[in-house]
Amino acid sequence: MSQYAARVEEMDISGIREVFEAAGEDAINLGLGQPDFPTPEHAREAAMSAIQDGMGDSYTSNKGIPELREAISDRYATDNGQDIPAENIIATAGASEAIHVAIEAHVQPGDEVLCPDPGFLAYEQLVLLAGGEPKRVELRDDLTLDPAAVENAITDNTSLFIVNSPANPTGAVQSKRDMAEFARIADEHEVICLSDEVYEKIVFDGEHHSPAEFANSDRVIQASACSKTYSMTGWRLGWVAASAERIERMLRVHQYVQACASAPSQYAAEAALTGPQEPVREMVSAFEERRDVLLDGLADIGLDTPVPKGAFYAMPHVPDGWTQKMLDNDVIVVPGEAFGPSGKGQARISYATSTAELKEALEVMRTVTNSL
Repeated sequence: MSQYAARVEEMDISGIREVFEAAGEDAINLGLGQPDFPTPEHAREAAMSAIQDGMGDSYTSNKGIPELREAISDRYATDNGQDIPAENIIATAGASEAIHVAIEAHVQPGDEVLCPDPGFLAYEQLVLLAGGEPKRVELRDDLTLDPAAVENAITDNTSLFIVNSPANPTGAVQSKRDMAEFARIADEHEVICLSDEVYEKIVFDGEHHSPAEFANSDRVIQASACSKTYSMTGWRLGWVAASAERIERMLRVHQYVQACASAPSQYAAEAALTGPQEPVREMVSAFEERRDVLLDGLADIGLDTPVPKGAFYAMPHVPDGWTQKMLDNDVIVVPGEAFGPSGKGQARISYATSTAELKEALEVMRTVTNSL
């Protein structure tokens, strides 16, 4: 008899983590998927007040404090024109747990789940953990997910497909037309569309849209978080929004694996969502400036790069051995194949770092590219 569960034996350690562990202590880190800005002060103060007042000492309701869920509901109404009642929202330990509970509640052993390739590496691993079978869908040349490719990949065994916009690792933003098509596909084929919207506020070109805006059924589930928008990755506060029936099933998973999201983080998130949004606008503006510095530098070096319209990642096409040679020269970038086989020949560069470090890294990129 095996000592370990077969589904865990199928899972891998993150390729990103392996790159970090191989890097020197003083390396320039262009592999980190988190903003380099502080959490807004009003969010920090709300958490400290909650702690001082004793509101962070106890469990909250499984779904989260009503004030936070109302704030999330209001944000959907104001920004997306969506009517999502607060009771149809669960506060989770980051978007990671939101995606996890959605998959666990909807994927049966042997079910196929369509994942973007390249795509966020947790998707396939969480599908395996649920006993499902990940099925990769290659992206278009501009690194967006083609609804036609998703529809063509659906079989009688498909239970769910994942959409991520703005996307990690590509920075791609799906069009309004694409999102409407994803909603149609979910409706007509009676499969779940899990929409990962954690980067929804970090958009430079175009607008963020969710498939949920266009759905005629309850088959779209939305996952998001404060992690990227408010530079709160360490606070571990996200949420999942869906119909009452689907939320009830996801709550069964959430209440046993997590009980509730961290109480102080919930109060911080409520303040972040309802308080001044200027820190978000300043951060997004800074990311756009950094993106342009990076794209100009990559073009000057001769590395072809699809233009990222959101998030804070770019994926240039690079020569063989490029990512390892960058690591040897103390600049961390992540090989594209860490996000799926279709990422081979590309590298993910995070520009969630200072312009000065970006420019220094670009000089290393020039030297490395010219040496290969």
